[in-house]
Amino acid sequence: MMGQDAANGSAFLGRWALPVRALEGYLTATSWLRQGPDFLIIGAQRSGTTSLYRYLCGHPHVMPTLTSKGVHYFDTSWYDRSPEWYRGHFPIRSYRSYRARRSGGAVVTGEASPYYVFHPHVPARVAQVLPDVRLILMLREPASRAFSHYQHEREGGFEVLETFEEAIDAEEERLKAELARMLASPQYNSFAHQHFSYLARGRYDEQLDRWLRFFPRDQLLVITSESFFEDPRLEYDRVIEFLGLPSAPTIPFRRYNVNPSSDMSPSTRRRLQRYFRPHNQALFTALGDSPSWGGHIDWPE
Repeated sequence: MMGQDAANGSAFLGRWALPVRALEGYLTATSWLRQGPDFLIIGAQRSGTTSLYRYLCGHPHVMPTLTSKGVHYFDTSWYDRSPEWYRGHFPIRSYRSYRARRSGGAVVTGEASPYYVFHPHVPARVAQVLPDVRLILMLREPASRAFSHYQHEREGGFEVLETFEEAIDAEEERLKAELARMLASPQYNSFAHQHFSYLARGRYDEQLDRWLRFFPRDQLLVITSESFFEDPRLEYDRVIEFLGLPSAPTIPFRRYNVNPSSDMSPSTRRRLQRYFRPHNQALFTALGDSPSWGGHIDWPE
């Protein structure tokens, strides 16, 4: 059966080089042979989710998706695609069993779509389809995350405003009607909500509260980007333990999806630290801990 989809998604795509439509047709048609993900990395964007996902896929007990790290089924594809289409992105059960026998333990699979944490409808959708899935959330100091997000949108050609300050000044006007429209029309996909939400995505307390309405706290692991990249082995082992997997061999902990960046102006950083202070305080209260955001954070008073 197409070489059991090959050993991983990249090998599968490279070997068969099928047109996208034909590939999706094959994966959907064979969805009955597959099962959905065991874990989701739900965000946050520009927080290191690509690096974490690649590290996990280096573990002998973890299998990647057959296409890309982020399937985006629960956010932008919910009304366009079927559950069979989603399940088709994951390995065939018999091949998972084969891998489990070879590795001497259970094998898990998952995806990383960092818009999931921010999209207002995703928690309910995930709870409906995958009530037992393990959720991993990476959080980055919100001012730095916002600036990186802006640079990412500029590089991708989506952001036309020439300075970060212009973009955050324009954010409220750009987004003010979008959330209401999304809530009123669940099938509506908002370009502005996805691409211009520099400050809104850093209000982590609001997003965490939404997810905890649908999932118990012990089903959600929260880690910080700063801790992760300061001591990747320690944080990686926390993730592995959360997924119920044995310790992994040495992983090359290099960073992925990193873009060169200029420095945010000190006055803008101070402005954002003031803006995020109440949200950080609420987040710290919810987590019962203070994330290690170092010198870039205005710690709660």
